Amino acid sequence: MLIALTVVFLLTVIFAVSYVFLIMPRVTDRADMDMLSTDYAHRGLWGEKYPENSLPAFALAVERGYGIELDVRLSADGEVMVFHDEKLRRMCGVDGAIGDYGASELQRMGLANTSYGIPTFAKVLEIVDGKVPLLIEIKGDGKEEKLCRKLSVMLDTYNGAFAVQSFSPLVLSWFKRYRPRFARGQLVTRVRRVEGKRYSHFLAFLLSNMLLNVMSRPDFISMDGRRLHNFGFRLCVPLFKCKAFVWTVRTGEQYKKVRSLGLFAIFEKITP
Repeated sequence: MLIALTVVFLLTVIFAVSYVFLIMPRVTDRADMDMLSTDYAHRGLWGEKYPENSLPAFALAVERGYGIELDVRLSADGEVMVFHDEKLRRMCGVDGAIGDYGASELQRMGLANTSYGIPTFAKVLEIVDGKVPLLIEIKGDGKEEKLCRKLSVMLDTYNGAFAVQSFSPLVLSWFKRYRPRFARGQLVTRVRRVEGKRYSHFLAFLLSNMLLNVMSRPDFISMDGRRLHNFGFRLCVPLFKCKAFVWTVRTGEQYKKVRSLGLFAIFEKITP
């Protein structure tokens, strides 16, 4: 009986240590998160007047002093563009994907029936000019490595605070290898389908429970606000003093809850 209990105890310890090892963030030589520890306007400070991920929405966020969360993708001619969806239909009323058009065409497409076109990332950097921090989500179109390379070259000479984030541990592992000083964050939600891709139950389980952090070793976690009960998240943040951002916060009540937990908000439709 004693032998059996000892075996169970040892197996439990091995399981617990292995679990913590898999979900742990970067713990040595961490990226500097001081300038990044703030709230972020989700896709800029947009609303009835300015559409999401538009230049005036970003300019307004800068004016109000809010950090900016935005999304980047590649155009057909390899320019880094700021746009959330893979398809253009919702925001531009056009068939096809952003990767089907060149940068000049995309800049002429009106966002949400306005005169504001899809901006280049270079133009956004020019507008922000280091005044507020940037939280840059790498979107997946099958060109992730090319996008990471192109984006990194632009950020190498940018004089401002920024971090990259992605749902994909593979994307973050690229930055871990080639740009280790960039702050990087793992986006987490209950994964079943992301970017139009369906995942196997096993892979979805690993991603949903942060068990692939071993690949990316993120500096911070960017958590779906509906998943704050996630066990790995609740363990990882206090245990490793890991910074955390919560998306998408849309009410004052949600904002107060997030801040009371010592977390930072990625917000829209409110101004904290």
